[in-house]
Amino acid sequence: MNATLNPESVPVPAQPSDFLADTSTQIAEILQRAGLVSAAQLQHARRILSKLGEDYSLTRVMLELGYLDQAQFVQALRANRQAVPLGNLLVELGHLRRNELRVALAAQRDPAFQGKRLGEVLLEMGLIQEHRLIEVLADQLDFVHEEPNFADIDRELLNQIPPDWCKRYQAIPIRRQPEGGVLVVFRNPLDGVVRQAAEDAFSQVVPGIATRRAIEDAIKAHENSRQVARQLRATGNDESDATRLVDATIMAALEAGASDVHIEPLRRLLRVRFRCDGVLILHKEFDRALAPTVASRLKVLGKADIAEKRRHQDGGFRFDDPRSGRVCDVRASFFATIFGEKIVLRLLSRKAELLDIQAAGLAPRMLERFLQEALELPSGVILVTGPTGSGKTTTLYGCVNYLNDMERCIVTAEDPVEYVIEGIAQCSLNPAINLTFEETLRHMVRQDPDIIVMGEIRDRYSAEAAIQAALTGHKVLSTFHTEDSIGALLRLMNMDIETFLISSTVVAVLAQRLMRRVCKHCAEPYRPGAHELQRLGWTPNDLVGCEFQLGRGCRACHFTGYSGRVGVFELLVLNEAVKEAILAKRTASEIRRASIETAGLVTLLEDGLAKAASGLTTVTEALRHLPRLLRPRPPREIRRLVGDSAS
Repeated sequence: MNATLNPESVPVPAQPSDFLADTSTQIAEILQRAGLVSAAQLQHARRILSKLGEDYSLTRVMLELGYLDQAQFVQALRANRQAVPLGNLLVELGHLRRNELRVALAAQRDPAFQGKRLGEVLLEMGLIQEHRLIEVLADQLDFVHEEPNFADIDRELLNQIPPDWCKRYQAIPIRRQPEGGVLVVFRNPLDGVVRQAAEDAFSQVVPGIATRRAIEDAIKAHENSRQVARQLRATGNDESDATRLVDATIMAALEAGASDVHIEPLRRLLRVRFRCDGVLILHKEFDRALAPTVASRLKVLGKADIAEKRRHQDGGFRFDDPRSGRVCDVRASFFATIFGEKIVLRLLSRKAELLDIQAAGLAPRMLERFLQEALELPSGVILVTGPTGSGKTTTLYGCVNYLNDMERCIVTAEDPVEYVIEGIAQCSLNPAINLTFEETLRHMVRQDPDIIVMGEIRDRYSAEAAIQAALTGHKVLSTFHTEDSIGALLRLMNMDIETFLISSTVVAVLAQRLMRRVCKHCAEPYRPGAHELQRLGWTPNDLVGCEFQLGRGCRACHFTGYSGRVGVFELLVLNEAVKEAILAKRTASEIRRASIETAGLVTLLEDGLAKAASGLTTVTEALRHLPRLLRPRPPREIRRLVGDSAS
């Protein structure tokens, strides 16, 4: 990786001969002089630090204890900017480990890094993420840190300079500052030649720092905008441009493994983002003049009304990728906004391969219970629940694939068919020709099925149909939009389904989420901080035997620290105690407690933490995405209940 900035061009004190010399005392003196911490707080922080080991620092402990906040620390640091060398400061803030600093300083003496400053070495060795280094440098050197977003850049300023100027000086103007001057972000704001060029272009300049990637993305968007504008002037906004853009965008999304494409008209541009691993990432930005023709092209493909621009619409079409031969069903949603129609494309690949339910990510004991006490029963309703994009349909097909054999007749009603399975009767609903769910269900039961698969329970009618099919001896599988397993039971009750019918037909509810997986290329051991332990109600002793990991960030994971996703599950197999709670119409908390105490329920949060303790995901992901309804049990107890979830 190329360095973005000569990060130590400013004179800073040389690293001491013993670079591991503790700078805690120096920082403590700075903070005390500023009146930010007291002597008693410092003494308490040092006592805690003595128990945490080498990977912690005094500054990090004080931040986690809440004795000072990041803004106060930055203010004190800027007032004493020459006091702490960059390497020691990175260690103090917890961005770098002591042994990593030792390695980087040793590498500086290697001929391969000759003449390079410490920041450049750290970046090239992948020991620190670029944005972290930039943040610390901005605080230390008292520069504005801002990542340029092309949508927010002042077009009047941008039109004053060509893209070649931005490339040559690796700088881009952002906006006019209220106090005067133009904010210009640089890769190296300490370069006098670059600063002078900016002042020649904009007179008064307020310098800022940004990462190489953000600056290059903004420059590329500037080039694209200029190029599209020229094409529009030359072709008169020809429809063929929109056709090529749509095709190229969908092919790029398929290559990136995206589940959704967001095409968003903004005030000044047309933004395209992909949802990969559950997170939206920027793909490209175009001139906003292309938005109407792109919307029209997608409406033609999706058989929507081209003339209607004021109301929301839906559509769908099949896309054939000419390069790879892949076939993809595309659902299109057109949403009227103040800047035009926002379009979301859901990409449904017709995958030939199916998920093996035994490799879905269920913990060993949870998988064993699901197979033996749910899937292998001859009748009853099995529900797979979770929000949109949680992998419900994939798990549902994995269950169908597991049950598919010569002795069973399986019939499905889906909207639409997403996976084609050999040997079963799959129906894709089409209300336009009266092939509705109600009509299909009446005919399904006449097909002598053993297993009925409903793509989704959406309303009372479909819920009653599933219950009635189970009462007549069929096994029914379906998906449901609820937060957790208990929520599925409550929603059925809210649909006015009789509680005795729910308790006598529902066999199991499997709730799930998809969380980002720690990148295997840059994963490193990690220990949850005091704040995280406090939120979980755990103690440091509870972490014995756990193998938490955190992705440092690398090219393989686009410097996010995550690559791919891992399933997190909550399995509720209804026993007598839970059924009695349903019949008595108990509250959600009472049913949940009965499930935990008698049915062996492991909550979504607990399964997520078990996977974090095995190094598959992180505690941060679990706390951010999973419902926290009860305080989780200690890791040792959770892992005993689910078995070893590492994979």
